[in-house]
Amino acid sequence: MPPSVILAALAAVVLWGASPVAAKVAVADLSPLSVAVLRTFLGGALAVPVALVLKVRRPAQRRLQLILLLSGFCGFVGFPMLFTFGVHLTSANHASMILAALPIFTGAIAMGWERRRPGRIWILGSLIALVGEVVLIGGRTGAGAGTASVAGDALVLVSNLFASLGYVAGGRLQQAGYPSTGTTFWGAASMALVLAPAVPFLWAQGEFAVASVPAWSAIAYLAIVVTILGYVLWYCALGRGGIARVGLIQFLQPVSGVILAALLLGERISVSFLFASALVLSGVWLAIKGK
Repeated sequence: MPPSVILAALAAVVLWGASPVAAKVAVADLSPLSVAVLRTFLGGALAVPVALVLKVRRPAQRRLQLILLLSGFCGFVGFPMLFTFGVHLTSANHASMILAALPIFTGAIAMGWERRRPGRIWILGSLIALVGEVVLIGGRTGAGAGTASVAGDALVLVSNLFASLGYVAGGRLQQAGYPSTGTTFWGAASMALVLAPAVPFLWAQGEFAVASVPAWSAIAYLAIVVTILGYVLWYCALGRGGIARVGLIQFLQPVSGVILAALLLGERISVSFLFASALVLSGVWLAIKGK
């Protein structure tokens, strides 16, 4: 892969690594529904004028329009909703490590979309990583579990499916010649329009007025850095470097998330957590070798 593709993918992964911590900070003052809606609504509202200034047009072909809607729904509605509710019920370090399985889901969906059969080493690595996820979700003992719960971990795991499908759809748009900026800006804008009716209802609940500065800062990070900048970099890398290959770079994402969870939230790491993390990361690494 060209160095520019690797750098774009790594930048996106580093930016996204802090998202579990940011979501955890935000849900401390706001409901999970408010956080999920606001990150997409604010990000989409910002994306519209930027897209107009940069003269980024929506795709002309109906097939690409449908793929854009699929990418937008999965990336800006399905994933944020499930992920935020999951983070509310689990710890940030658990959420970070569960997201480590994203490359497996992304690669599997990409191969299914392209009707390609995975190699044996990829399958073995994927199974090891998924066993690690099961150990992580089932490990409720020890200080490392913290506020983690099976329900929260399961929601984050299911959110991987939506995120990965959105990545693959966005990568296909880039490969078809549609720019990553258009996939991000118009995908977020269209989903912001879908979620707009919920904003007045959430405003009437009164929690916006009492939310702290850290909570609003976390929302801004999720809306601008994660939703806009991160997705532009990621879709660009997926389109230029190949969905299945670039998707595997995501195995680095949990590193920054776990470190930030320990430093900012004081979440402790147990032996069972380390064991499960080792299984997940080694399985993903093996899948990379299999590619």
